[in-house]
Amino acid sequence: MLPLVYHPLYSAPLPSSHRFPMAKFKLLYHHLLNSSLIQEQQIHRPLSISRRDLELVHDRHYHQSFCRGNLTREQQRRIGLPSTRPLVQRTWLAVGGTLLTARLALNAGLACHLAGGTHHAHPSFGSGFCIFNDCAVAASVLLQQAFVQQVLVIDLDVHQGDGTAAIFAQEPKVFTLSVHAASNFPLRKVNSDLDIPLEDQADDDGYMAAIGDRLPDLLDHLKPDLVFYNAGVDPHRDDKLGRLGLTDQGLLNRDRLVIDACLRRSIPIATVIGGGYDAITPLVERHAIVFRAAVEQARLFGI
Repeated sequence: MLPLVYHPLYSAPLPSSHRFPMAKFKLLYHHLLNSSLIQEQQIHRPLSISRRDLELVHDRHYHQSFCRGNLTREQQRRIGLPSTRPLVQRTWLAVGGTLLTARLALNAGLACHLAGGTHHAHPSFGSGFCIFNDCAVAASVLLQQAFVQQVLVIDLDVHQGDGTAAIFAQEPKVFTLSVHAASNFPLRKVNSDLDIPLEDQADDDGYMAAIGDRLPDLLDHLKPDLVFYNAGVDPHRDDKLGRLGLTDQGLLNRDRLVIDACLRRSIPIATVIGGGYDAITPLVERHAIVFRAAVEQARLFGI
């Protein structure tokens, strides 16, 4: 049975005036249950990431300043989220959730996290709604513990994964791939191992043409022990911070391609939901797409 990771505390309350919809995590969970895509017995509850594991990536002074509410106004502005106790709790849990998802994927072949994908977080600062880099921390833990020797991060969020690229710039055991809108945030990109920048309004066909052959070829060449897949839905044509032109079907085809390409090669894959910015109902429905693709593929491959 396809393993999924979720914790109720992901929906940390924030000031009602803030535009970032924390409620989406809880609503996504209930949407998946109500649509019969998942069952409660598939859910695993994560623990918070340990300080030792977090510090494989993030500076102690930075994470302590965040947790104690001591970030400067400029640091908080760069993150774009207010530093509150519930947010601190959710942030540590979400990183622990991605690590648990990766461990479950190594065991089952495929696992999905109902959060994660905070790829703009750098070792000593957060950015773009990202505080700690969950995939980077999880990859670093598994490498240190020798559960894996080679990791591939497939980042298909519409924004370039600058934090992940910076963290692993000198680490040959982690290959970073980012497919993103060339003209979108961040203004200053950090070179990934492979960047595929797309022109504004690239549609379903253009997107699939850009990754359809290169992704399978990369998997064949790299032969990773584990893939982290950031399935951000902000490439959608109606996303408020997007600039690309994918439809719901385009997102589904993208997710099917990534998951199928990994499972056909017996490469474990851990998915995270990444970014998305719209009214809460369509946003939740878009985030559910990767779970639909995962459920389909899990059935095909007997997971």
